Amino acid sequence: MGIVLAVFAGFALALLAPWITGATGRLTGWLYSLVPAGITAYLATYVAPVAAGETTRVAYAWVPGLNVDLSFYVDGLSLFFALLITGIGTLIFIYAGAYLRGHHHLGRFFSYLSMFMAAMVGLVLADNLFTFYIFFELTSFASFVLIGFNHDEAASRRAAWQALLVTKAGGLALLVGFLLMEQATGTLQISAILETGDAIREHGFYTAIVLLVLAGAFTKSAQFPFYFWLPNAMQAPTPVSAYLHSATMVKAGIYVMARFHPVLAGPDLWFWLVGGIGAFTMLLSAWLALQYTDLKGILAYTTIMALGALTMLLGLGTETALKACLVFVLVHAFYKAALFMVAGAIDHGVHERDITKLGGLRAKMPITFGATVVACLSMAGIPLFFGFIGKEIIYEATLHLDQAALLFTGAALLANVALVASAGLLAIRPFMGPLNDLTSHAHRPDAGLWVGPAVLAVFSLGLGLAPWLLDNAILAPSLGALMGAEASPHLAIWHGFNLPLGLSAVTVALGVGTYFAWEPMRQSAPFQSLERWLGTGLDNGYDHTINGLLATATAQTNFLQNGYLRRYIATILVTTVVVVGYAFGYYGFEGPVLSMMDVAPYEWVLSALIVGGALATLFLRARIALVAALGITGFSIALMYLMYGAPDLAMTQFLIETLTVILFVLVLAALPTLDEVVSVGHRLRDGVLAIATGATVTMLMLAVLNQPFQNPMGEYYMQYSYPEALGRNVVNTILVDFRALDTLGEITVLLIAGFGIYSLLRLKRSETTEQIEASRASEQVEQLS
Repeated sequence: MGIVLAVFAGFALALLAPWITGATGRLTGWLYSLVPAGITAYLATYVAPVAAGETTRVAYAWVPGLNVDLSFYVDGLSLFFALLITGIGTLIFIYAGAYLRGHHHLGRFFSYLSMFMAAMVGLVLADNLFTFYIFFELTSFASFVLIGFNHDEAASRRAAWQALLVTKAGGLALLVGFLLMEQATGTLQISAILETGDAIREHGFYTAIVLLVLAGAFTKSAQFPFYFWLPNAMQAPTPVSAYLHSATMVKAGIYVMARFHPVLAGPDLWFWLVGGIGAFTMLLSAWLALQYTDLKGILAYTTIMALGALTMLLGLGTETALKACLVFVLVHAFYKAALFMVAGAIDHGVHERDITKLGGLRAKMPITFGATVVACLSMAGIPLFFGFIGKEIIYEATLHLDQAALLFTGAALLANVALVASAGLLAIRPFMGPLNDLTSHAHRPDAGLWVGPAVLAVFSLGLGLAPWLLDNAILAPSLGALMGAEASPHLAIWHGFNLPLGLSAVTVALGVGTYFAWEPMRQSAPFQSLERWLGTGLDNGYDHTINGLLATATAQTNFLQNGYLRRYIATILVTTVVVVGYAFGYYGFEGPVLSMMDVAPYEWVLSALIVGGALATLFLRARIALVAALGITGFSIALMYLMYGAPDLAMTQFLIETLTVILFVLVLAALPTLDEVVSVGHRLRDGVLAIATGATVTMLMLAVLNQPFQNPMGEYYMQYSYPEALGRNVVNTILVDFRALDTLGEITVLLIAGFGIYSLLRLKRSETTEQIEASRASEQVEQLS
């Protein structure tokens, strides 16, 4: 029960936040942070049992008919991510309260933020594929409203829609992948799927499952070519960027790949697709970050770089690579959340984020400056900081590959060089040098704006000095869950003089050189082309894709919804003929053996009346005669129903035909006489279509009649109509008892239509009355004049 409360506590806060925010005053962020802090404290009680090898599963029946349970599973991996989400969430809530203090929609913001936190906690703890998917999509929706929080700005609305459409498209692919996964394993329970071993890898659906699951993960975690939405999402308020785009939402895709790694990883498809795209995304985005001068722009692309590195490590799949992945998740979350909050504090105090316009802020923001230095040193991978350990393990993982070691090591080296340069830009440009006209007016940030970066800086330094604290409590169970086997990892600050240490030294040296060459390099033609093609180019490609879809939809709508009833009917009939005809051509046609001797005389008579009435409509010109001919066909069909023992159906047909004839006569009598001329070509076209439709329907009915008759629903209704519904008329019982809601819906539709017709008649009568009164007034004026 505690796990369920931990998941839904955030949703409860989301419901209450708009109502209670006004009563919390300046302590809003601090008070609301008690919720994620309490969840973190509760989840921390599972650390010792999980480290001892225990797992916890709770399940409640939700949709039993579809085997969908509201189930949650706590193992090393899910606990690792849940603690990260709620722990950093605590700091973000404090920060958001100070950053948005006095905002007229502060309650709404905390409602959205709480909903997002709850959705992420539910996602990482979910143990049912459908439950997992629902929380996955809830994160997309919450991200949509958070990115578009400043909805009066066009850029915010566009960024929100872009993030939603891209991640939703991937979410739909993920859903199909989950359905195929259930077909391959026979279960929706994730913990059971993880125990199926090679069942998925040996299944014929394996390739499709991998591609579909990765589509969901890549769009969520901004991998090439889907990464363009994340920099645009920086339109969101900075607390959103710090939370969603450092520690949580963008790592949801990483969690998807990590969660199903034991059953999907292994074959070359996973290695090259996941590892290759991750490495390319890492390398590309790291250098794209150097094209920007906006603090959040640099942080956005370095976030994509980190996500690419995590994806690459999951693709490589060795024990060292998976250990590096988990360590770097923490490394990145600590320094990137801190730096996003620093960027927000600078923007809040100076109202500027361009590093070329900032300087000297160390005197105005000393605590923020200290936290920034520590976070950037960790980001650059300098010894004694947690980032150094993460970088060392990444190099170790790529160097010990059996294949393509040089390729992946080179990509990691070049990406880390750009990352060092970016860290220098973030730490030096805004804070060093003298104050200028812009920064001299900066005010010292509120405690809520610097406490988060300070705490995360302490973790970045503390875990760099004592990384072994993570070994047994956090890293071992999470790595064991990721590998699907027991693991005993060990982190140390010093491994002696080795090749990874040499690569780290080369990285720092080249990164420092890149920092000093940043300005001319950023303005050079190759880098400008890189940004134009793979930065804004993909963003423009998204616009062209959306515009193309809208143009196609408009053309399709104009073609299908053309306003001509004749074309609507023709479209429906042609589609029916083509689809049914294709089915007959593919599967073959097999109908019953018919004998003319079996046809009764009255059936011949009724058939002749039906056909005769239909043929008469081709030659008659008077409208009343046409209606009468159609009535003959309808009444003859009703008699056919009656002859075959369906009096209720026949009665309905009689009523409908009678009303139809009367209504047609009343309407047509009021219309002016028009001489309609139909060309021979149109008649020929309509005749061919009518014959083809008739032949298709006839063949379809004969094929159905040739099948063995099975009527389980009819037998059920016959058996239970009287015992269950106390009705002897089975048809009536079906309508008013078994399908009562369906019948009620039909009655409601008719009632609404009746009210609509009545309103139109009243409107027409009112207009006519006004015209009469206006005419009389005009006559009176003329008489007086």
